[in-house]
Amino acid sequence: MGGVTMAGKSYAVRVRSDRARLWATGRPPLVRLDIELTERCNNDCVHCNVNLPAGDRTARGREMTADVVGGILEEAAALGCLTVRFTGGEPLLREDFEDIYLRARKLGLKVLLFTNATLISPRLAGLMKRIPPLEPIEVSVYGTSEKSSGAVTRNPVAFEAARRGLALLVENGLPFVVKGALLPATRGEVEELEGLARRLAGADGTPSYSLLFDLRSRRDGAKNDLIRSLRIGPAEFLAISARGGPAVLEEWRALALEFSGACGDRLFDCLAAGGTGSVDAYGVFQCCLGLRHPETVCDLEGGSLREAMTVFLPKVRALRAADRGYLERCGRCPLKGLCHQCPAKSWAEHGTLDTPVEYFCGIAHAQAEAIGLLAAGEKAWGVRDWPARLERLASHKGSGPKTGRAAGKKADGGLSWKI
Repeated sequence: MGGVTMAGKSYAVRVRSDRARLWATGRPPLVRLDIELTERCNNDCVHCNVNLPAGDRTARGREMTADVVGGILEEAAALGCLTVRFTGGEPLLREDFEDIYLRARKLGLKVLLFTNATLISPRLAGLMKRIPPLEPIEVSVYGTSEKSSGAVTRNPVAFEAARRGLALLVENGLPFVVKGALLPATRGEVEELEGLARRLAGADGTPSYSLLFDLRSRRDGAKNDLIRSLRIGPAEFLAISARGGPAVLEEWRALALEFSGACGDRLFDCLAAGGTGSVDAYGVFQCCLGLRHPETVCDLEGGSLREAMTVFLPKVRALRAADRGYLERCGRCPLKGLCHQCPAKSWAEHGTLDTPVEYFCGIAHAQAEAIGLLAAGEKAWGVRDWPARLERLASHKGSGPKTGRAAGKKADGGLSWKI
């Protein structure tokens, strides 16, 4: 119990969200909404699967106005939504971002902001200090030196601008999470990035890293060859993951055990529970921001968010796979707890919903070999004694990845990023 008191009596009571009246009749139609405020970005990161140039006038002219975004936020709150994630592109490119932010907070929504921190101003940091987002800000830091940052972002001023933005977050006591990407220019900076996160008073925990990069979600494939060239193979993925020690293997074992089982012709395990949705920068509802297949999107201009969540989304959830390769492989494969295969990945890679993605299949099989579920070269969809293997896995403890490589050795080095 808590809250401001008046005449010695509390007029506000803290209750768990699952016990609040909002949840009395079950899970609301919408719990979290992702809104892509813009596809434009002031950086041009080599691995990005969505960004458009900051000055793209066509994109800017098509973006939802603040009033349209506000109307969607009101609908979301009425549906029981608790959190809105603002992402992009770089959402702070929007000159009306403060208005949109305040609209969300006045509706009682928690705000999760994804940003590169380069456009955080004293004014914005002060606003968020006075009216906190209630979720840690997630900051992508691509390089801890001007050289590495420039190589990834292809923006010569990104390093200094991000450093100023992070300093403002620290100065205003705003909690944030640091995220990175293991790319050719940054793979030698893991220690520095982790040290940076430890030094920053507002940063929460150890940085997370992107290792497996998706192709362009708009399928505007000019950049896809570059993204493919940045991808690591299964052996290198295991070697990098080994840096996390036995805990990584235990996590993979837990995922394999919890989500084991073939999915048949079912496509959308990720949508089974519902409660989440996404809206792109132009007012189009999507199951998730990576999935832009025409059968899985609807324009909110011709309907409501409620209809999208309660009528359209169940129809998408009911879609079934027809691709023979998917049915013979993915449909029979019990590795769904490890595999990144999903309709969004098939869409980006092939322009379909159900074509297997070889890259992610190879990674999942490497993980299964590392935890002892598969022998080298064995294909999961051909295994017949799966229950016995899971039983052995459940009783297995310890042992390192079967990579044959000494990976994860820490290197000495001081921080080159000073705040």
